[in-house]
Amino acid sequence: MNARPEGFMPEAPRGAPVAAPVQITEVFHSVQGEGAHVGLPTTFVRLTGCSLRCAWCDTQYSFYGGEASDVDRVMDEVRKFLPVKRVCVTGGEPMDQPDACVALMERLLAEDYDVVLETSGGVPVDRAAALAPRERLILSLDVKCPASNMQKRNVWSNLALLRPHDQLKFVIADERDYQYMLDTLAKHPVPCRVLLQPMWDIPNPMGLKLAGAPWDLRTLAERVVADRLDVRVGTQLHKHIWGPQRKGV
Repeated sequence: MNARPEGFMPEAPRGAPVAAPVQITEVFHSVQGEGAHVGLPTTFVRLTGCSLRCAWCDTQYSFYGGEASDVDRVMDEVRKFLPVKRVCVTGGEPMDQPDACVALMERLLAEDYDVVLETSGGVPVDRAAALAPRERLILSLDVKCPASNMQKRNVWSNLALLRPHDQLKFVIADERDYQYMLDTLAKHPVPCRVLLQPMWDIPNPMGLKLAGAPWDLRTLAERVVADRLDVRVGTQLHKHIWGPQRKGV
């Protein structure tokens, strides 16, 4: 990563204990493509590694490699995009690096950034949910549906940690996924926004097996309207803008 340019805000004092190194795939500035901040300019910090292997994953490049860094250097990169103070910490699965991820979010919150943590739902997020000020941290938590082949990895205790300003996301690939979503919400009512997205067409799905025809955005929207669900139907805005390219958007 490059050194910090002149003229940017000084970083926090460096007398604290050294946090665990963080493995970073990329830091970039774009518009948020999903969820509560969709369309808003956001700085993305993509951590390396993921213990899940969702069949429709579109960020497989983040599974391996990356660059070892520390929180100070990551903050140097993030400050390059001031005055925007929205950061999305994503992956891979950022909470597969729990010490480093929590340390990074602590620093972001301490410097008054609004933070979205995009997490798969397959790892505990209790340490993230305990950060303060909590109102500046949005947990964007996935529930993995059957088409992902990762539904057995859902950590159901995570849902009890959600607050009204958080969001719970389901990627819906087919009828079976839709019914799984309905059953999940019936068993685990949440106080936050619920976001449904169709599976985006990907060139090399990892063992994807659908139960029937794949659903597109229109199919999903029409079903939500017909069933009178109080949820948000969304898409991946960045792919509509830049196409299915994987990095830097």
